[in-house]
Amino acid sequence: MNAPSVLSIKRSITIRAVVTPAWKEEAERELSAGISTTDQQLAQLEQEGQQVVDDVRRQSANPLDPRVQEQVAQVQQQVAAKRAELEEQKRNLIQQQAQVRELELEEIVDQGQLESFCDIQVGDNLVNKMQVAVVVRDGVIESIDQG
Repeated sequence: MNAPSVLSIKRSITIRAVVTPAWKEEAERELSAGISTTDQQLAQLEQEGQQVVDDVRRQSANPLDPRVQEQVAQVQQQVAAKRAELEEQKRNLIQQQAQVRELELEEIVDQGQLESFCDIQVGDNLVNKMQVAVVVRDGVIESIDQG
């Protein structure tokens, strides 16, 4: 039985964007929305955490009972962990926003990845086949760079 002479493989394609005024504006808008959403989640977390603590204390005959205090401490610990996670997320978004503001127009930045398939055969340069990037300007493909 002969081996196939052509093989189809999956590869990652890097999407690169040319920084334009419209790109910067959209990136800023998305990051600001992310920061706003994170702020809302933080406020909701605090409110819900306090509500759970109040409910635990209210449902108990003796709010000073060590088991009640332990439950309250566990809730507060969970809230603190989630708060730290959300605050880290917010710090990252603010940092990204600062980086976007510092980008120069016409600079090319990595924006993400896509996957596609390509055919390979004996004699192909695998490295070149795997290194593909699409350069986009305001959503329009400007070039496809291979290898």
